[in-house]
Amino acid sequence: MSTTPGTTPPVVVVMGVAGTGKTTVGPLVAKALALPYAEGDDFHPAANVAKMSAGVPLDDADRGPWLDAIGEWAQRRAGLGGVVSSSALKRIYRDRLRAAAPGVVFLHLTGDRELIEERMAARKGHFMPAALLDSQFAVLQPLQDDEAGVAVDVTGTPEEIGARAVAALRALTD
Repeated sequence: MSTTPGTTPPVVVVMGVAGTGKTTVGPLVAKALALPYAEGDDFHPAANVAKMSAGVPLDDADRGPWLDAIGEWAQRRAGLGGVVSSSALKRIYRDRLRAAAPGVVFLHLTGDRELIEERMAARKGHFMPAALLDSQFAVLQPLQDDEAGVAVDVTGTPEEIGARAVAALRALTD
C-alpha cells in the first residue's frame, strides 16, 4: 500500500467492534499514509446516535443510510485515497461499501473482549455504551479470504497498533 508518486492511494475502511480503537488508530494510519481521515461516527443520522445512546443496538435498517453515506465518501475518494472508520461488522455491510467504492481495503482491528471492554469503560463522552459490546461481537463476521484487507490485533499502544496496521496494509501490495 503506497502513496508514492505514480501509484493510486488506497481508500481504507478501519473496521471492528466498538472500543477497538478505530477513532484513535484511523488517524494514525491516515497520517502515516499521508491521506485524509473521516470519522465514521460523524456519518450517523441523529436517530442512530440517540438509539445507541439509549443502549439500543442498531439494526440493519438503521445502518443502511449510515453505510451509504460512508460509501459515498469512499467513492468520492477513489483515486485520491483516504481513511474512514466504520464498524463494518457484517459481510453484507462490507459488500455494500464495496458496491459504492469497489477499491476499498479493510483494516480489521481485532482484540480480546476483556481488553476492549476495559478500554470502552475508560473512555469519556462517547455515545456507545460498553453494554452494547456483546451485541457487536454477536454480529461480527471477520474478513473472509476473498475480501481485500488485513486484521491487526489491538494489543499495545495506539502508535504500535498504527505501525502494525500500516505495515500490514503495505504488505497487501508487495
